[in-house]
Amino acid sequence: MKITDLKCAIIGNHPVIRVVTDEGIDGYGQIQLTKPYLKPQVLFYKDFLIGEDPTNVERTMLRIRRLGAFKPWGSGVSAIEIALWDIAGKAAGLPVYKLLGGKIRDRVRVYNGAVRFPLAGHTPADYADVMAKMKASKEGFTIIKQAIGYHGGQFAHSPDLAYNEWQSAFRFPNRGPLTEKGLKYVIACVEAMKEVLGDEVGLALDCGPGWTLPDAVRLARALEPLNVIWLEDLLTGDHTPYVIADLYRELIQKTSTPIHTGEEIYLRQNFMDLIEKHAVNVIGPDPEDVGGIAELKWIAEYADLHGIMIAPHGIFDGLIGLAAQVQVGAAMPQNYIAFEYPIGQPSWWYDIVQGLPNPVVKNGFIDVWDKPGLGIEINVEAARPHLRDEDSGFFA
Repeated sequence: MKITDLKCAIIGNHPVIRVVTDEGIDGYGQIQLTKPYLKPQVLFYKDFLIGEDPTNVERTMLRIRRLGAFKPWGSGVSAIEIALWDIAGKAAGLPVYKLLGGKIRDRVRVYNGAVRFPLAGHTPADYADVMAKMKASKEGFTIIKQAIGYHGGQFAHSPDLAYNEWQSAFRFPNRGPLTEKGLKYVIACVEAMKEVLGDEVGLALDCGPGWTLPDAVRLARALEPLNVIWLEDLLTGDHTPYVIADLYRELIQKTSTPIHTGEEIYLRQNFMDLIEKHAVNVIGPDPEDVGGIAELKWIAEYADLHGIMIAPHGIFDGLIGLAAQVQVGAAMPQNYIAFEYPIGQPSWWYDIVQGLPNPVVKNGFIDVWDKPGLGIEINVEAARPHLRDEDSGFFA
């Protein structure tokens, strides 16, 4: 089997990857919906792949892996890797999880990142209200993640919560020390959310990046009695192309609250410091940023050897990404907590990606399916109306 073409189309803001072979078996991958600008980068890899046997996934990936970088520039490589596993599974007549070592769980836990409800305001009561709605959602999530602090834009509505001037430009890296009022405000919001969830549903907090180390320590210590699942990306994360393991290590030595990071990191080599220095309690690579699903599993295994847990990021991964998360999640070691559940945005994605369970999530879990490859089918006729004019030949 040989790769004859690499195609990329923007469908509903997602760059969608199609790897074409000379035996009529195609593989699909997907880039997060926030990154439609990456199509040219994906097509750059085409000349490196033509003529390769896609079922030799690792040998094929060696041709392009060095040409990616930290989020968002590892997305193209990651989506191609997922598409190659899709082909390998279809060619073997096996689900991808079998090729990754086989499953150790029949259902995969997810946490809520994408099923959201609008905030009416920014008071603790407003956060409690949306938490009640998510707790009551039909998916029955056992873990819910909520953005707070710099990541949640909480400091944008009040100038006296932090000692800086808030910049409202998209993805501007706001950063700086909090005022006493700001720290008390964040803590009050968390207390209000925990009051709703109790010990029935775990609360994870997406915090940054942007916190100074002293404020991160104060927050983590203040929240210790609330037993939150983790505090995520306090110091780095979200398009910050560096790790800073030593700062994270100083943070976790001063608190019992679990500390989490990793969604922006590309490749196993860049997780070495966090893992080997025991700098965090939980890592959260995104398979659509880190280099793919085999890369994710390798990192999970290495973290497990060092007593570190894993909860993969994935809020914008789409339904093809969801299928990939289930496949690798089934084969993860026992340090696995849950992956971040993505939804089809817009909802017509559920007409395009077929083969998912219905309902997808039951009581906070997704049942692992056994169809070959990623175990999904792309309804070409349902997808065609959503292709841009320049992508009209995507399925040809």
